[in-house]
Amino acid sequence: MSLPLSRLPSLDLVRGFVAVGRRMSITLAAQDLCLTQSAISRQVHALEDTLGVKLFARGHRSIQFTPEGERLFRIADVSVQQLQDVFAALDTRQLRRPVTITLSTGVASLWLLPRLSRFQALHPSIDVRVAANNKVLDLKAEGIDLAIRYGPQSSVPPDSPRLFGERLIPVCHPSLRAARLDSTESIRRSVLLEFDEPRRPWLQWGDLLNALGLGGVKPKAILRFNQYDQVIQAAVAGQGIALGRVALVEPLLKDGRLIALPTARRAARAEVAYWLVAPPQESRPDVLAVMAWIRAEAEASIRAMSEVGDG
Repeated sequence: MSLPLSRLPSLDLVRGFVAVGRRMSITLAAQDLCLTQSAISRQVHALEDTLGVKLFARGHRSIQFTPEGERLFRIADVSVQQLQDVFAALDTRQLRRPVTITLSTGVASLWLLPRLSRFQALHPSIDVRVAANNKVLDLKAEGIDLAIRYGPQSSVPPDSPRLFGERLIPVCHPSLRAARLDSTESIRRSVLLEFDEPRRPWLQWGDLLNALGLGGVKPKAILRFNQYDQVIQAAVAGQGIALGRVALVEPLLKDGRLIALPTARRAARAEVAYWLVAPPQESRPDVLAVMAWIRAEAEASIRAMSEVGDG
């Protein structure tokens, strides 16, 4: 005959008993439930008093089940586990899997992060996780939903949407009072901020200076950085002239933190671009929403880039 529902012990007492039974340790059970050892002990004693039997035989530094305790644990452990499973399935907060985006640290810092507040305003129910990494990660193996990749078209899957191209122009803080950067004298009196990345020489000063016929001119100094966002931070701080990637520095040009310096030739354009990469057959609505938003922001960037003159 079943016990009336009104006489069932509190679930808190059963949970404490199961926690101790799973660990065979009051100390570890207390850690699992974020309670004190004395609180766990009181729960076990209260359950024993309610049932009128001893559930554990306590030794000097150990505990073990009594026959009654072992019988109860076999059923209670399974029942509590089933409750854990169904509560997890019903808790909608557990279903909010974030959309993970990987991209280089420079693009994350200068392009994506300043725009994320706009996405949150449009999609407050979608969580986004930014995985900034200069290495090319395997999306499937790493559990990543999207990537913004930088390089030639041959470096990305065939169906990857092109976001925008690369365009380079010298930039600096207005306080440097630099007018142009197209003569021997202007180079000699300038501190150049260099992105020290041998795999991407088109982002370094050598190509532009050679095109200007000034490759042999020695600048006042060169400061080198291994992260592109550091190059731009140094430029904003007035430490020298950077080779600005227009898509990334356009907001800084717009608000006046940087100015573009005219040269004797059009701003350099590298044969690379920014691409949106997703695993094949991606259909999660949250991921599709992030993809659509990134493409819309990229279109806005293209329009803004067109307004930045070459000089």
